[in-house]
Amino acid sequence: MQHAVPRSAPPADDAAVVDALRRGDEAAFTDLVNRYSASLLRLAQDFVRTRAVAEEVVQETWLAVLSGIDGFEGRASLKTWVYRILVNKAKTRGVREARTVPFSSLAPDDDERAVPEERFRGADDQWPGHWATPPRPVETVPEEHLLAREARRRISEALETLPDVQRVVVTLRDVAGWDSDEVCDALGLSEGNQRVLLHRGRARLRATLERYLEEN
Repeated sequence: MQHAVPRSAPPADDAAVVDALRRGDEAAFTDLVNRYSASLLRLAQDFVRTRAVAEEVVQETWLAVLSGIDGFEGRASLKTWVYRILVNKAKTRGVREARTVPFSSLAPDDDERAVPEERFRGADDQWPGHWATPPRPVETVPEEHLLAREARRRISEALETLPDVQRVVVTLRDVAGWDSDEVCDALGLSEGNQRVLLHRGRARLRATLERYLEEN
């Protein structure tokens, strides 16, 4: 019998920040805005047509944070709560602009391969189905390569080329730090779809990193 894995408790400093926001502490609010606005803007741009509209969505999110902070119950982290507000507002705005379709209708394509077939040995090979060009183990990669500015740039560019739903799932899981339940709830995805989309998005990003490492 499988048991549900308990979610992590919100960060200890959340209570202090929430208390400060409820007291109208402008410095606490400014710090929160400075900490998250850039990543919120990037995420909003996955749902709407222009940067200007994405900026409006972020502004609406912060207004909603201020107006709703008294109702924050701490069942998720403050960060996750803020991102959830952003996603809901961005989805509504995006659908209004005919920029997006419901995420639940974007089921993974069974014909889409997370890893190209040429990376595997064919049926006539001695070891069919095994890697023909195995991925380079991350532990063998010098740390300076993984942290290189060029590598980060290429990963960022690769993220932008992912299909919309893959990009949003990867962004929420790996950038915003959401767990799978939160992503499924926010985007209306089944756990299976979310898992496949995350795997395929991460696989494409890993392939980009591998190509960069092979070049260097």
